Amino acid sequence: MRRLQRRRKAGFLCWPTLGTNRGLEAANILQQQRHGITAVATRMLEANILPVGKSASTRARLRREALRLFADCGYDETTIADIAAAAGVTQMTFFRHFPAKELVVADDPYDPAIAHAVAVQAADLPVVERVRRGLLAAWEQLEDADDAEFRLRLRIGAGHRGLRARMRENNARTEAAIAAVLTGEGVPAFEAVVAAAAVIGALTAALLEWANDPDAGPMGDAVTAALALLEIQPPK
Repeated sequence: MRRLQRRRKAGFLCWPTLGTNRGLEAANILQQQRHGITAVATRMLEANILPVGKSASTRARLRREALRLFADCGYDETTIADIAAAAGVTQMTFFRHFPAKELVVADDPYDPAIAHAVAVQAADLPVVERVRRGLLAAWEQLEDADDAEFRLRLRIGAGHRGLRARMRENNARTEAAIAAVLTGEGVPAFEAVVAAAAVIGALTAALLEWANDPDAGPMGDAVTAALALLEIQPPK
């Protein structure tokens, strides 16, 4: 009974109770490496990776209500039915936007754009600098997340073992996409893998640190500062 009352205080009664096929689309996007990040984003929109209009509004409402319930009631205790009811939609609508509950927190559709941004950097740069500049360019194009919502996503994800594992899988896929682009252009595999892991690892650490600091400034500042720490200055 105490547990039920605790959930009522959150403003919603919480009763206790992958993903989309993006591989082929990502491969097609990466084949168009010299057409700019905007072309990549356009292809993602056409593939419904990034929803628009009413669909985007519904997706945003579902994520907002889901994160609120996860924070108030717990991730494992919150059901798809709870989220759909809070958002005023059916469970079928939820699954059209998020094929699995974990994707509310851990969805990461940007690998093609990130890999492309790395690919178009000057080939004569040091490989770490090439990855760093690519991540910075991709961030400038894709930065659209609400800071408060993204901070909550990071906190929920970092605090749940299963979601932490999914976030690590996402990082590994991003690193692999970057490394594949680099090796495809002649960078030795060892250098490509290490450079991708170094930059993605630094960015992940910075975002987690930012999420856990309530007094931190905008997320974009944390990303820029983290990537600036890795900058390789040309020899004087």
